[in-house]
Amino acid sequence: MSENPKPLPVSAGIGWFRSVRTRLFAIALLPMLVVMPLFLGVVVVNWSARFDKLLIAKVNGELTIAHQYLSRILESSSDQVHALGDSAEFEKTISSGTDADIPAFLNRQRADHGLDFLYYAGRDGRVFSSPPMAPENDFLKWPVVQAALAGGSSAEIDIFTAQDLAAFSDALAEQARIDLVPTEAAVPTDRLAETRGMVVHTASPITVENRQGALVGGLLLNRNLQFIDTINDLVYPAASLTEGSRGTATLFLEDVRISTNVRLFENVRALGTRVSAIVRASVLGQGNVWLDRAFVVNDWYISAYEPVTDSFGNRVGMLYVGFLDTPFRAAKMRTFMMIIGGFFLIVLLSVPIFLRWARSIINPLERMVATISKVEGGDMGARSGVTGGQDEIGQVASHLDGLLGQLQERDRKLRDWAEELNERVAERTRDLQEANQRLEATTKQLVVSEKLAAIGEITAGIAHEINNPIAVIQGNLDVIQQEIGPDVEKLTTEFNLIYEQVHSVNILVNKLLQFARPEEYAGFVDHHIPNEVVNDCIPLVQHLLNKVDIKLSLELNADRAVAMNRTELQQVLINLIVNAIHAMPDGGNLKLCTNNQDQGGVAGVLIEVTDTGSGMTPEVLECVFDPFYTTKQSEGTGLGLSISQKLVSRSGGSIRATSGVGLGTTFLVWVPGTEDA
Repeated sequence: MSENPKPLPVSAGIGWFRSVRTRLFAIALLPMLVVMPLFLGVVVVNWSARFDKLLIAKVNGELTIAHQYLSRILESSSDQVHALGDSAEFEKTISSGTDADIPAFLNRQRADHGLDFLYYAGRDGRVFSSPPMAPENDFLKWPVVQAALAGGSSAEIDIFTAQDLAAFSDALAEQARIDLVPTEAAVPTDRLAETRGMVVHTASPITVENRQGALVGGLLLNRNLQFIDTINDLVYPAASLTEGSRGTATLFLEDVRISTNVRLFENVRALGTRVSAIVRASVLGQGNVWLDRAFVVNDWYISAYEPVTDSFGNRVGMLYVGFLDTPFRAAKMRTFMMIIGGFFLIVLLSVPIFLRWARSIINPLERMVATISKVEGGDMGARSGVTGGQDEIGQVASHLDGLLGQLQERDRKLRDWAEELNERVAERTRDLQEANQRLEATTKQLVVSEKLAAIGEITAGIAHEINNPIAVIQGNLDVIQQEIGPDVEKLTTEFNLIYEQVHSVNILVNKLLQFARPEEYAGFVDHHIPNEVVNDCIPLVQHLLNKVDIKLSLELNADRAVAMNRTELQQVLINLIVNAIHAMPDGGNLKLCTNNQDQGGVAGVLIEVTDTGSGMTPEVLECVFDPFYTTKQSEGTGLGLSISQKLVSRSGGSIRATSGVGLGTTFLVWVPGTEDA
């Protein structure tokens, strides 16, 4: 008979990418170090884009307010001039006043209405003006005057030359003159000053004693700081901007600031500075509205510019509003830094915990694999040596060492028996040598059979113990999917891969169990005593109890069996116990009670979980079972109690809570018993 080949070690043929160590590390680290950074990156980029769009939308709304105010100035000026022309006092003065009375009247009205010039021009050639207008002034060239003489009222923005303004007074010409200031990024120019004036030009038709004429008024906007400050106050009231930012408004004659609250220095307005070339080309050159960041005098602003047209339809200036961009950029950067810092803090705190948990699973498994390899190599005294078996892995290791001890003892007995048989056969005659050889062959087969039987028991024990963590893994995967919510679709491939692997393990375990102990799978009824579940939960939370000074007391009086799934009941109880421990960070008493109790004529068991923590207010107690409601801030998801309520309700039971601030909390879980309870 040929010698049997030596079996391969358990770990032979397993690549590093298929090892449990690699998979557990991947499960622990990939979501935190790969998925979460990608998710945060997408969120931050999207938020940054939306933040910039919000700033643009804000400055666009502010430009609308400024435009409406300028339109209101034009409308108000037109209404004032029209009302003055229709007044009985004006008609009386024009029809019966002397050549000295009319200018005096116009001068009073000009001052009362805040105009820079006001004059009456009749079709009969009579002209009365305040201040006195030079005879050579060609007022008929303006479309607003022509329209008034034709019977229509209008108010427009017009550009007056220095000669046009001097025709009324040298003071107006001097007010309009603004020395140009060299400005970064502006279009180069040889001009030294802007002498033209931007005027709110208003004219209204007048009929006095069947004589037609026009009443014309004008308001010079150059250096009109009240006008621009009013716009700024309307657009940027107090506390409308973030701390450190400031709002500005400007009126341009072409590209020159003729009225502004932008500062060159602390108390020096930037009159005479010019707009950047790129803004000039877009707004004045193409007639576009500018909504973007722009360099204003000496800093970057979120800016809005719109063109201003005169009565001839030409683009002659711009209206601008904007606010300092730097504080918003700084606020955005602080937010980025907080997000990045928070992420790295979470990584620094959570990754060591994940790695520690992973090692607590990997190290015992690797020691068990090494032990099995030694046994396969003939070292029957090899043991895993894993101690402190308060979790499933520790229990599996303990069972493995026990089974290996039984295997070693049986192997020793078989070897002793074989030696005894060999001694007896050696004493027999040569005639029995052939029978002796057959007996030795039979003995070897018995040894192999006993080893296979022992290995079958080991396999069955390991398979039974693996089923529990596999079920926990699968259950926690479901909880993770619920925790993630709609974003779970992004991880569909990863979750499918995990489910496939879990399913493969389940199939393999079931096959091993059916091979080792097929009689155990003939049928299964999930009826159990809750006391057993409570006792099984204690080792799972013992590490949390050890961290704080919490005294655990058990009063397990129930003797009825319940029909609720054992794993689901264990999940509910563990969740309640963990919540109770978190409610007592400085220590306290934790009490677990079970009692037989009937509700609505139905026999069942009442399980109480009581802590001496800080308790809950009535408002918190009312919402405690709502999905996503949590008082743990970033530590909780708010789904634990909601899921527990669904699990208990699905079995026909109920769960409720009683609590008071400073009095602790009690959760009461009632589960119906089995029909024969």
